[in-house]
Amino acid sequence: MPSMIRPTSLVLALILALSGCAISDGSGPSTSPTQGASNFKIVGYVTPAATLSLIDFSQVTHINYAFLLPRKNGTLRPFGAPRHLQRTVELAHTAGARVLISVGGWGWDDEFEAMAATEKTRARFIGLVVEFMNSYNLDGVDIDWEYPNAGTSAQNFFALMRELRQALPQPVLLTTAVIARAGDADGILPEVFDQLDFVNVMAYDDGTGDHSSYTLAESAVRSWIARGLSPEKIVLGVPFYARPSDVSYRKLLAYDKVAAEGDHLRYFTTEQFYNGPETLRKKTRLAMNEAGGIMIWELSQDAFGDDSLLKVIAETARTSP
Repeated sequence: MPSMIRPTSLVLALILALSGCAISDGSGPSTSPTQGASNFKIVGYVTPAATLSLIDFSQVTHINYAFLLPRKNGTLRPFGAPRHLQRTVELAHTAGARVLISVGGWGWDDEFEAMAATEKTRARFIGLVVEFMNSYNLDGVDIDWEYPNAGTSAQNFFALMRELRQALPQPVLLTTAVIARAGDADGILPEVFDQLDFVNVMAYDDGTGDHSSYTLAESAVRSWIARGLSPEKIVLGVPFYARPSDVSYRKLLAYDKVAAEGDHLRYFTTEQFYNGPETLRKKTRLAMNEAGGIMIWELSQDAFGDDSLLKVIAETARTSP
């Protein structure tokens, strides 16, 4: 979120603004060094399974913490990782990154469908999400309804996002996650776009051997632009894992260092497809030229140190023209 400057900080703010620096008044994080003047977003998903000390939060601009789970009646399932989320917020804010709570995820369509179907249950849900966000000092909400259908479901999704946007104080962020190809996403009405700060395009799990190819990334970005979504609101999703076995890049690299040289590797007896460093450089440059950022599922699957894919993305974003 944009920094809020108190009157007592006006002189400091002017000095820092003239020097090209970002500031925060303590009500939220400052702009990440990675983000810079271009406003390029690097969004990393984090789950309770992540070892936070192994994540370099200075390399991201946003963290999506997954997941807070909805119920059909508009209430929320008990949240199981309060201390982990609190620590995530502390580390991310210290590094200048913003933290959003991701709600839903794969397999929660029925709950979203029922909850969003009435004004009463939407209002209950929204009130509890805002309360949760405030209690953890979060910077926004990411709705992962995978996926609304055409017709009534699409209208209910729009109503939910519009009412949630109205309930969130400025400049709190509101985002969502969508499938790769806009032509297959009839449940996402173009009217929704104005309610959102950005949209995470999940350009992976394509159902083919190479489940997250560069060609898929190109077609995903361009299909959403053709649908009417502003390029700066498109955040291109990339995987830190392989298909078909869902093995992390870190494990692939530990198994065979040649994993860093390409996008597929025989892991024990099965050929695995993933995104290696060079493909992620290409995708980052694509996002810089035609979109507004890169999204990662998910950060605990990364390798460490100089082998980090997050480092590849962040350095490419910093150094590419």
